[in-house]
Amino acid sequence: METKSICRPLALIAFLILLSAMYADNNNPISLNPQATTETIVLGGGCFWCVEALYERLEGVLAVESGYAGGTTENPTYKAVCSGTTGHAEVVKIDFDPAIVSLRELLDFFWIAHDPTTLNRQGADVGTQYRSIILYANEEQAAAAKASME
Repeated sequence: METKSICRPLALIAFLILLSAMYADNNNPISLNPQATTETIVLGGGCFWCVEALYERLEGVLAVESGYAGGTTENPTYKAVCSGTTGHAEVVKIDFDPAIVSLRELLDFFWIAHDPTTLNRQGADVGTQYRSIILYANEEQAAAAKASME
């Protein structure tokens, strides 16, 4: 009898923890649907922490990860990238659910969220690592990226 009385509250607590974990990431529920699709695009538009913070707030964005891309040094450090000698740009990898947010919407937001007309800088951040860059995963994304610039 005591086991049943302990199990019910524990099951309820476990359920509430799972439910809160599902909505912990900016109120974007984690999909429990195995049929859900995820696409990825990599964008650079200045300081990756700033870009990451903006995209994390968008509905349909499942994950955003800051990093470096486009350079010649393998596994560069932040200091090396900031020196301008590695050729890397600060970028974010964005995983998104295209059923909720389209690639076109993410790219439109990209052009609004930063100033692509300032070469190698965004605001007070200056250096080649702050350049605008779109790294696409396939030809469909390449066409969308090109169309978004028009």
